[in-house]
Amino acid sequence: MHAAALETFQLGKRFGAFTALDGVSLVVRPGTVHAVLGENGAGKSTLVKCIVGYHRPDDGAVLVDGREHDIHAPTVARSLGIGMVYQHFTVVPGMTVAENLLLARGRVPMVVDWRAARAELADFMRTAPFELDLDATPLDLSAGEKQKLEILKQLFLQPRLLILDEPTSVLTPQEADEVLGALRARAHAGDCSVILITHKFREVTQHADDVSVLRRGHLVESRPVAEATPQRLALAMVGESRPVASGPLRRDERPASPVRLAIDALEVTGDRGEPAVRSLTLSVRSGEIVGVAGVSGNGQRELMQALTGQRARDAGAVTVSGTAFHATRRQNRVLKVRSLPEEPLANACVGEMSVAHNMALRSFDEPPGARAGWVRWSALRRRARDWIAEYGVKTTSERAPMRSLSGGNVQRAVLARELSDEADLLLVSNPVFGLDFAAVAEIHGRLMAARNRGAAILLVSEDLDELLLLADRIVVMSEGRIVHDVPAAQADRHALGAFMGGRAHVHREAA
Repeated sequence: MHAAALETFQLGKRFGAFTALDGVSLVVRPGTVHAVLGENGAGKSTLVKCIVGYHRPDDGAVLVDGREHDIHAPTVARSLGIGMVYQHFTVVPGMTVAENLLLARGRVPMVVDWRAARAELADFMRTAPFELDLDATPLDLSAGEKQKLEILKQLFLQPRLLILDEPTSVLTPQEADEVLGALRARAHAGDCSVILITHKFREVTQHADDVSVLRRGHLVESRPVAEATPQRLALAMVGESRPVASGPLRRDERPASPVRLAIDALEVTGDRGEPAVRSLTLSVRSGEIVGVAGVSGNGQRELMQALTGQRARDAGAVTVSGTAFHATRRQNRVLKVRSLPEEPLANACVGEMSVAHNMALRSFDEPPGARAGWVRWSALRRRARDWIAEYGVKTTSERAPMRSLSGGNVQRAVLARELSDEADLLLVSNPVFGLDFAAVAEIHGRLMAARNRGAAILLVSEDLDELLLLADRIVVMSEGRIVHDVPAAQADRHALGAFMGGRAHVHREAA
């Protein structure tokens, strides 16, 4: 089995009047790692789905080892040695690792010879880049181990070309380097070629050989990584006509400030009745961004829901500016507490209502939007038009339904509402998840400006690079607890990763 050479020739795909791919000619050299970058909607997923047979292209061809193939179904791709690891887990939770690996073959005999199967799987594990307990179930595995299982499932099929869609989103930095380093070594040994879809420039520069950039369905850049820079790739992603943020964000030096948010011994229960937040104590000062790092599923979501009034608190106390805080609408108004939740269209907006109505949700019953008990919609629409202009919200009008906006523009609209009256405390969860490059830079700039003005910001993010860029302090949550607290300027990526994975915490407890 040898690594495959892949080529797409003038590949095109349309969905009705929308052109998702337009004449994309991509070349993946055998035995290399080829990174693919692009903003949301650039065509990355459509491209790889055409390669693996989930979509049939309308134009062009897919060539493997120089021969054109009609890959009309995933089974055809599999027969050609093409495998794909998706962004979302596809393992069967109730089956063991061994059973999941066998199931990946697609055809399983009615009666499995487990003695022979386990011997085969044991041999495979000895040659695999990482090892898992064959008798464990996904319910016993961490998020990072589940992602490793997804990759092992494909490696078990001995692919000649392996496609990875954002494979490190649930991994600690150490796990990410371990996984990508192992796959790079496998590619360079000639066992397979790798296509890596990612949004992290660090992964491109450290682990890829070549890089291509898609923009609005077109291939706009393709070159060896040695000839690329993050600045050049960023410009290729957004285009010449759109500004690209350059240099670090301006962080004003501020004297020690009073504590704005204090959390003391907070206990919160998860969706399945399990302890999700365990005796958590944390404070955030005015003019400070405290970043909360952690692998998804370690209590961050439940923490923020408890702080914003979306989930009950079992024990503990929360105070804002010295006042017991229960996240009522009146308290949010008086204490100037604002929030920017993950997926704001689902958690902070009413999709069927207009942009103007959504922008007015916090203050429709206050002057100038209300007078003598009457809501003055003309004044609220006028204010919405001002905010739309100030925050660059792209919408047909303030009367358009919120659901008609793109993700980045929903974020901008919510940010305008939440920052309009100089919030004193901002509770922010994964604020740029799924957004394009320009929206990310803009929202980061808005958050830093609020911090420089004196707002206290609690920022939960699963992107360690984002926390290292924005935060003054970084704390790590693991199994519902704060296990590490460090000034961001002194933070070490790998030390943070060890705490995120629970290993450093375990060692410290043992000591």
